[in-house]
Amino acid sequence: MTDAPADYGSVNVDVREVWVNMKNDSSGWVELNTNAKIYDLLSLQNGVDTLVANGTVETGTVKEIRFVLGSNNSITVAGITYPLVIPSGEESGLKIKIDKKINATVESLVIDFDAALSVRFETGTYKLRPVLRVK
Repeated sequence: MTDAPADYGSVNVDVREVWVNMKNDSSGWVELNTNAKIYDLLSLQNGVDTLVANGTVETGTVKEIRFVLGSNNSITVAGITYPLVIPSGEESGLKIKIDKKINATVESLVIDFDAALSVRFETGTYKLRPVLRVK
C-alpha cells in the first residue's frame, strides 16, 4: 500500500483483515495473512510502501480485494486528531474491484491510496470515501 500526498498531519486506518476474491461470485474469497495494525497512510508517500498482507492464491484472475477495518481510525488536521468515519468499513470492508491476472510466480499488487481525494469533511465529521488504484 502507498499514498499520494495530502494536506493532513496523519490519516490513520485500522486494517484488521485483507481478503481476495478469485471468482465472479462470493465463493472465491480467500483470507490473506494480514499484518493487522493501524497504518498512517501519509507515511506511505514518495515511493514508500509497506506490506499489509500476503498469502498464496490460485493462479487466475483476482476479481476483488477487501480490506476489513477496525474502529480505531483517525485523522490529524492542524495538530488536532479527530475520529475518521469509514462507512461500512467494519461491516463489509473497503472493496476494490479489479481484474488482475496472477501467474504461477511470486507477484505483488500495490494499492495506491489518494488521501487528498478520499477524505471529506461532511456535516461536522471527517469521512473516508477511498479513492484507490491498483498498480
